[in-house]
Amino acid sequence: MNKNILYIAIAIIIGLGAGWLIFGNGSSDTMANKDMSDMSDHDHSGESADQMWTCSMHPQIMQPEAGDCPICGMDLIPAEAGAEGLAANEIKMTENAMALANIQTTIVGNAETSDDDGMISLSGKIAANEENNTVQSSYFKGRIEQLNVNYEGQQVNRGQLLATIYAPDLVAAQQELITAASLKESQPALYKAVRNKLKNWKLSEAQINAIEESGTVRENFPIYATVSGTVSEVMAAQGDYLNQGQPIVKLSNLNSVWAEFDAYENQIAQFNIGQKINITTNAYPNKEFEGTISFIDPILNNATRTITVRATLQNKNDLFKPGMFVTGKVKGATQTMENTLTVPASAVLWTGERSLVYVKTNPNEPVFEMREVTLGNRSGETYQVSAGLNNGDEIVTNGTFTVDAAAQLQGKKSMMNQQMMQDESAMMGDMEMSFSNAFSSDFSEALPSYLKMKDAFVASDAGQVSAFAKTTSEKLKTISTDDLGTMEKQHLTKSIEMLDAIANNDNLENQRAHFVILNENIVPIAMSIENSTNYYIQKCPMANNNKGAVWLSMEEEIRNPYYGDAMLTCGSVIDSL
Repeated sequence: MNKNILYIAIAIIIGLGAGWLIFGNGSSDTMANKDMSDMSDHDHSGESADQMWTCSMHPQIMQPEAGDCPICGMDLIPAEAGAEGLAANEIKMTENAMALANIQTTIVGNAETSDDDGMISLSGKIAANEENNTVQSSYFKGRIEQLNVNYEGQQVNRGQLLATIYAPDLVAAQQELITAASLKESQPALYKAVRNKLKNWKLSEAQINAIEESGTVRENFPIYATVSGTVSEVMAAQGDYLNQGQPIVKLSNLNSVWAEFDAYENQIAQFNIGQKINITTNAYPNKEFEGTISFIDPILNNATRTITVRATLQNKNDLFKPGMFVTGKVKGATQTMENTLTVPASAVLWTGERSLVYVKTNPNEPVFEMREVTLGNRSGETYQVSAGLNNGDEIVTNGTFTVDAAAQLQGKKSMMNQQMMQDESAMMGDMEMSFSNAFSSDFSEALPSYLKMKDAFVASDAGQVSAFAKTTSEKLKTISTDDLGTMEKQHLTKSIEMLDAIANNDNLENQRAHFVILNENIVPIAMSIENSTNYYIQKCPMANNNKGAVWLSMEEEIRNPYYGDAMLTCGSVIDSL
């Protein structure tokens, strides 16, 4: 019995010990976890103090606390750790993307003088010296019986037979000569006149004497080259009937040739007649030829926006061939480079008349912004910058197209994304319409009901929208269109059509879709008339499937008719009337 009690006591003691080990430690762990939790909560609160909030539709918005987006009114969401606010036209790239694209930047500074300063590189090609070109023509009418010059590049020597021609007039003139020769004693004047007639047709004294002595008429007459040269154009074919003076062949003397280069507008001041130019060609890469600028075209080529700069080269050894590409380097008449900003040519993007560069706006982050610059002269591989950059700006000099592509993908201002660089109101203002004072007065009477319709859209009241759309349409239909031009009448007609569509529809979304098209037509009219009341042109960038849509308002404060309470303040004022 005592043994059983002893065993039970031992079991109880063991159980209590095990329980203490289990639950005692668990309590300690719980306390430890609680302490860790407190520490974690403390750390989290520290992170919350640094938490930034942004808008999912407008990531450039960054605020230190939760709230509404000042642009669209949507609730702000927590920004990613390390996120920073970007301006509307700034883009941010990752370090990996920067490394993969090998994007390099350079700090803009003043130009430094060097031996290569002022060296301007020009591209051009060799052309025949037109001052040495000769056109061989027929001196009398006739048919080409034999043509001895048949292809371009053929060498022709002076006195060489070019063609044989059958000339009926020349046959008759020979007969006259033979007859006049028998009467030259009694009628010397007639005889002399006939001989002069043949001389005018470029027959030589020997040929005329041969005809006179033989007393026979030659049917075919030869035409000989008067100069030596290379055939640059065959202008007739065997069997052709030629009129007097019609060309047969064009000969070029290639002992001297022209090197013609294209120079841009901003380089014109760098060239003067008499300047030396060093010329290289792919045909002779190890040779450099020196020429002299002999002509600067006074007329600009409108298609290429360039002028022709010409140098004359001696070509006794026949090294230069017309059509050969050449490169020329000229020591330009450069102005002082002191205090002049320069950028590498690789940094510049060309879009027609505009020149663009990407500027790194944050020295510690890969954040870039496109900027339009005004360029001066090009010197070697650099451009002078007269406007758009400041000394110390950091610009992209390698990988510029990659940065531009990233900007385009992010919907930011870029070289290809031209529409983002244009002012919305300016685009509507480009629609030049003219209205009479009477029209302006009648149209202005319809605007109050339009504004009430707009307010009904803000309130999302489809019934009121229909009612005020009908009223506005009725007022516009009373306006006389007799003195309106085609564009003016189209805008007014489309406005009435959209107002009727809104009035006859009770679905708010469909009404808003028609409201977009209505404003595309009615707002330009409002911009073109004389207004005695001040109006604001406002735009929501998210309306119309993120294409943007405008409306008229008398209040500067945004009240969005396309989204109502959902995004009441989304939009901005783009112009005022």
